[in-house]
Amino acid sequence: MIRRTKIVATLGPASSDPKVMRRMILAGVDVVRINFSHGIREEHIAYAELARSLAQEAGCTVGVLADLQGPKIRVGKFVNGKINLEIGDKFILDAECELGDQERVGLDYKDLPNDVETGATLMLDDGRIVLGVSMVREHQIFCVVEQGGVLSNNKGINRKGGGLGAPALTKKDIEDIKTAVEFKADYLAVSFPRSGDDIRQARALMTEAGGKCMIMAKIERSEAILALDDILEASDAIMVARGDLAVEVGDAVVPALQKRMIRAARGNNKLVVTATQMLESMITNPIPTRAEVSDVANAVLDGTDAVMLSAESAAGQYPVESVEAMARVCLEAEKEYLVNNDRRVTNSHPETIEEAIARATMFTASGLKIRAIAALTQSGVTVLLMSRRSSKVPIFAISPIEDTRRKVTLFRGVYPIKFGEGLSDPEEILRLTEDELLRRGAVRNGDLMVMTIGEPVGKTGGTNTMKIVRVGECENLKKPIAV
Repeated sequence: MIRRTKIVATLGPASSDPKVMRRMILAGVDVVRINFSHGIREEHIAYAELARSLAQEAGCTVGVLADLQGPKIRVGKFVNGKINLEIGDKFILDAECELGDQERVGLDYKDLPNDVETGATLMLDDGRIVLGVSMVREHQIFCVVEQGGVLSNNKGINRKGGGLGAPALTKKDIEDIKTAVEFKADYLAVSFPRSGDDIRQARALMTEAGGKCMIMAKIERSEAILALDDILEASDAIMVARGDLAVEVGDAVVPALQKRMIRAARGNNKLVVTATQMLESMITNPIPTRAEVSDVANAVLDGTDAVMLSAESAAGQYPVESVEAMARVCLEAEKEYLVNNDRRVTNSHPETIEEAIARATMFTASGLKIRAIAALTQSGVTVLLMSRRSSKVPIFAISPIEDTRRKVTLFRGVYPIKFGEGLSDPEEILRLTEDELLRRGAVRNGDLMVMTIGEPVGKTGGTNTMKIVRVGECENLKKPIAV
């Protein structure tokens, strides 16, 4: 059984050793995430180059996701590195404080006093500490501790219910976009977008720098939920970033939002990644908890394209084991249930020839005993549309274009194959494609398979032909089987 749900693994100190990274790739990593919140430009470039080199040596393809830091609103530093806050303590967030103490701490986002008012609730360190705002005066926010704990340097700040006005793209992000373009990232993730305009700005900056990344919106602000339709329209993919989102909207709300976002993404022909604390315990333990296994499985059953490892693979003690655990949970979940998110399709007409071919292909695959789908593609658009439909039939994206093969690594149920470079005769391409899938064991003689191709060959966005072929009967490459 081929795993349909893709695995994204964050790179970091725990996975920087080439031997470890190679084992992770062999264990099932489809896309590596480079987190611009940590490290420097040279490290990011080296990670991307190493991952691609190791994948090539292993005979597979990995995509690269560049994740912008965004406006992470944080407290400053303390004289002694940390303090302990008790319920009822008075505490000040002071935009002009340089080093914090038991009474106050500085802010890296100097406009925070303009974004809050008396009665607002601020959540620090992913909600572990809760502050009620009692008064705002010039550059100072006077608070009362409602939930205490240890507060250390540079911990994040969220406002309950959202409403912080920091722009989605910082000066650092703008420079990091250029770095992502330099190492030819396949995906560019925008952190904390509030609307589709934030995504459109990121796309314009990426295009101006000469990039061709697919843009992913990380849904982690409450405002992003309200603007989800606009964000989906502007982006190529979304990430269900459950950490900051849970702090802003409340943890109990997130599971239903996750299901809603996955449905919305698939219904709008967009990709979706589910992330944050999926196997958190495996940072320090070699096996996941039963609750974590259920969490990953439920994301698979919801129809997510990919599940993501963060600290588990970047800084944990068991990066390879985390990938292995994720892979086996995905496989088992996929055996049990086939996601059905096709309601929108039944009530709408295809808008393009490619979409019509994609729908016809998936309808055929569900009605006949089709063993595999071979989609010859230049841009990857047709296989993306195919992957939005429910099916257990593997989709092989046959492409001579490296950028396309790397992008489809994130598409649920789609597997890239390098093939077709320099070929122009459709019948020869189809015959050689059949031979390649036979060689890989994806099909056997006598199986039915579907092939899609654009004629004339080599035209981007030109998929216009679907053929049903019985493997091993060469004449069927010249004459489609009657259905």
